[in-house]
This record gives sequence, structure tokens and C-alpha cells, in this order.
Amino acid sequence: MINIVLFGPPGSGKGTQSKYLEKTFNLKQLSTGDMFRYNLKHDTDLGKLARSYMDKGHLVPDEVTTDMLRAELTKHKGFDGFIFDGYPRTTAQAESLDQILKEDMDEEVTICLSLRVDDEILVSRLLERGKESGRADDANEEIIRERIREYYQKTDEVAEFYKAQNKYVEIDGVGNIDEIAEKLSCQVELHISE
Repeated sequence: MINIVLFGPPGSGKGTQSKYLEKTFNLKQLSTGDMFRYNLKHDTDLGKLARSYMDKGHLVPDEVTTDMLRAELTKHKGFDGFIFDGYPRTTAQAESLDQILKEDMDEEVTICLSLRVDDEILVSRLLERGKESGRADDANEEIIRERIREYYQKTDEVAEFYKAQNKYVEIDGVGNIDEIAEKLSCQVELHISE
């Protein structure tokens, strides 16, 4: 199996590249945001638990997010692996992901791909997206810059975790979409053959 952790700040093209990787390698993207929305909307036990924290203004504990991910992994059959988007965000979550993959599937993370894009380009892309989509969080430059700062603060420790395992690769996320997709695919192929 191929299991990819995909990093990229808001506006880096992560969603676009995920779709390409899904098709190329027959993978299923698992987005933390999608998992939360599903569990909250369908009022699952995990959704109720997450809501109990959110309603108090607290962060949802790692264990709840990890349990959602574990449940999600069991739903999808017939794929040759997964793309983890938005998870892990902490070293503890990265360790949990390793444990889940090992215990439940006798697998491991193949590679952590990180799309790198200059902050000014990200801000420009998101402001443009905000005009097209009407998303409030993409319309305010101050909020956008805070989201980018928060992204780097959260993911730096996880990047170090995968660097220590020789599984972390940065890809320039600026340029032609097909060329970036080709770079990502080449890195996946390299790690599969090792």
C-alpha cells in the first residue's frame, strides 16, 4: 500500500494535487475536515463527543480525532492506499497514525510530501479564491496570514518527525499544475521502490 501524508499551507494547491495522486495511484484522500463535518452532521457518537468540546470553545483532543480516522480507514476498501490530509498535525498524532497503520493494516506511512509556496503567493491565491468562492476566511488578508502562521507552527514538529524517518520531501508548489503533480508522483515512485 501507499500511504501519503500531504502537507501544504492554505492555498498551496493541496486539494488539486490530492485529486491527481488519488487517480494516479488509486488512493483515497482522508481529510480531517471532511471527517469532522461528517461526524457532526450525522450526530455520530464521535461527533457528539467532538461537539461537547467545541461547544465549550475547547480544542477536540487528539484521541477523538484519531478515533475518527481509525473509523474512516475501515470504511474504504478497494484502494491501494490513503492520502492523509490535515492529519497528523502533532507528533502525538503522527505516532498514533503509525500505530493505527501498523496494528490495523500491517502498513506504514510511505512518504510525507510537503508543498512549499512563498507566503505572498499564498495570500494572493487565497484572496483571489475568496473573490470567486465568497469564503469569508479567504477574503481577509490578516486572517489569511494568521492561518498561514498557524499552519507552520503546527506542522514544523511533524515535519521533523518524518525527516527523522527519511520520509519527508518538500516540493515547490509554484508553477504548472501538471509539472507539480509529476514531481509529487516521482517522489512517491522513488519511495515505493526503496
